[in-house]
Amino acid sequence: MLTDAPDLAGLREAAVVFNGFAGVDVSWERLLVDIAPGWNLGKAAHRLLLLRWLNSWGCRIRYPRPGEPAPFDAGIKAWWRTWRSALPSGSLVDLSDRDIDQVADAYAALSAMPAAAGRQLGPTAAAKALFALRPDAIMPWDATIATRLHGARDGAAFHRHLTLGRAWARSVVAEAGAADAVADLVGRPGMSLAKILDEYLYVTITMTA
Repeated sequence: MLTDAPDLAGLREAAVVFNGFAGVDVSWERLLVDIAPGWNLGKAAHRLLLLRWLNSWGCRIRYPRPGEPAPFDAGIKAWWRTWRSALPSGSLVDLSDRDIDQVADAYAALSAMPAAAGRQLGPTAAAKALFALRPDAIMPWDATIATRLHGARDGAAFHRHLTLGRAWARSVVAEAGAADAVADLVGRPGMSLAKILDEYLYVTITMTA
């Protein structure tokens, strides 16, 4: 199991690979513009933006046809009403144990949310959605990363993922000397440390599986 924190050199190597992907940041940067000044999933337009972004990241959630029920839209609206106050406003480095407890519970509820006929949103899409909603604080995963690091994809495993991510973030910040220096030092300016760490995991685990 990979548990040692990556150093700046390792993050820089992963960033070189990630920067080589064509248009790697286009959908993310467009989303930030579209939801400015911030998310409100009480708005139908924001719920649709989240759905479209998740599908741009490979989640393949079916869009309902006119007149059909819209499970994702209804489910994410209800989930937001219940869980938005549990989502942290700070960074991955600063997550408290209580923050991690609450995010893990929010993740479990989101993962189980109906997203289409006969389909729950699921662990990967739930983690990506939480990252989209709180990109500074929540490190996402995919199935390969979750299984390799934690052996499961339930709420307890996501709790371990955030705890590990927090430890890694603190180690990287200590090496860099300041949290806001990391992105520039590794060659991913403008990206959160949570995202940079996820990219490292994608390159070192998912791409090598």
